[in-house]
Amino acid sequence: MSLLGGAWTPEIIWNLSEGARRFSELRRAMPKISAKVLSARLKDLEERGVLVRSVLATTPPSVDYALTDLGEELIPAIRAIVEVGSKLHLRMTSPAADRAA
Repeated sequence: MSLLGGAWTPEIIWNLSEGARRFSELRRAMPKISAKVLSARLKDLEERGVLVRSVLATTPPSVDYALTDLGEELIPAIRAIVEVGSKLHLRMTSPAADRAA
């Protein structure tokens, strides 16, 4: 739970769920995260074995980030959290919720 509770961590994992992405692609997908925070979160996730960092032999060198098998196992948990959150949001914003309050 401490892993998924980290700021931006579930969103980073979710953005990598469809395949490897470069740092700049992740930044575009999450415009509110600073480059410094994204870099720190990626490093932490790599150290925990959730993602792998691959340096590509291009000029200039570029780096791809991809989920490991362990990282892939987190996707169903994140999906379930999103589904429950959506249901709670609908309950809180529905007219029936207004009448109950």
